[in-house]
Amino acid sequence: MRVAYYSPLPPERSGIADYSALLLSALENRLEIVVARRGRKAPAADVALYHVGNDPGHHAWIVDALDRRPGVVVLHEFVLHHLIAGMTIGRRNARGYLAAMEREGGVPGRLLGLGVLDNLLPLLWETRPEDFPLSGTVLDKATALIVHSRTVERHAREDGYEGRIFRIAHPAWPLPRIERADAEGSPLIGCFGNLNMNKRIPQLLEAFAGLRSRYADARLLLVGAQAERFDLDRRLERLGLAGSDAIHREDYVGEPRMWSLMAACDVCVNLRSPTMGETSGSAIRVLSLGKPLVVSDVGWFAELPDDVALKIPVDEYETRTLAAALELLAASPQARTAMGAAARAYVEREHDLDRVAEQYAAALELAAGGEAVDDAVLHEVAAAAAAVGLEDVTELGERLREVGVGD
Repeated sequence: MRVAYYSPLPPERSGIADYSALLLSALENRLEIVVARRGRKAPAADVALYHVGNDPGHHAWIVDALDRRPGVVVLHEFVLHHLIAGMTIGRRNARGYLAAMEREGGVPGRLLGLGVLDNLLPLLWETRPEDFPLSGTVLDKATALIVHSRTVERHAREDGYEGRIFRIAHPAWPLPRIERADAEGSPLIGCFGNLNMNKRIPQLLEAFAGLRSRYADARLLLVGAQAERFDLDRRLERLGLAGSDAIHREDYVGEPRMWSLMAACDVCVNLRSPTMGETSGSAIRVLSLGKPLVVSDVGWFAELPDDVALKIPVDEYETRTLAAALELLAASPQARTAMGAAARAYVEREHDLDRVAEQYAAALELAAGGEAVDDAVLHEVAAAAAAVGLEDVTELGERLREVGVGD
């Protein structure tokens, strides 16, 4: 089977580009893959696979291709408001934005869109994107969906999507040879990714300031680009952390440096609210390294097993709960060791690259061949089970359902 593969790829600075570079290495051993290129003619194929995220700079051309030829969509995020705004308002297509808002919220949604266009309301993709995901434009063209979480699967169904949905875990990167970075801290707490309000950086800084008052050698490592309107220096000054050695700051770093810095951390924090429905590649890397992880109790993060991640509810006690979690991990090397061991086992069990690639291949074959392939697979599995005298097919049935066969 020939698959047309649409995705950002390195050297683009995109988590989905990194994801695709990893996945392609395994898929190409199982399928005939033709990588589509921006601005070039669409490749001929039996099925097209479209990776869709929320950044118009990386994904607008992919959604344009999807609009011309429906196919299987890997929905990396459910909230696509920023993407759709970029593809409509950004292209001076106000009607397209209003149509998307009306599909999402009826006449009230259209009126809100008019308020944005007339500069009477704040930009909704900055202030309330989770209230208006605008993913329907993509769902309407998807012949099948691949998602990474029960959260996105549920949202798609609630939005009325009736096609096949394959839930396939985010693959884990094979551990490279890592030279641990020379970063001091006891404990050293790492936070990786863009610095903005959605990553709960203000709450993290306040919780860390409290920890630092009790653990003088504690350090906070902040790695990632800073959002334009996020004033990190002012926040550090207000907490008495400006100019001290408590904060180690690095901007965007390449893959080798990121692994090196993660390996140096005792604990990693990956908070998110509101969530756009994304699965975090940074969190997967952290778990692969066997590092304790602290996350927000939302979306995909809430689906992580309790023994690999401490989950912080997003409520009025968030900062205090986060501070208590950091205190617990700082005070207990045994807890960090236990969480790290559980994290490695979880990634090996659920996020193995070969297993993910097999599930992708099965999903694409089913999407391309439909019910005929489904029936043929079930027939062959049943025949093979009978031939070896297999009576208890419970686990076998679970594995088939994972790839959408025999639902």
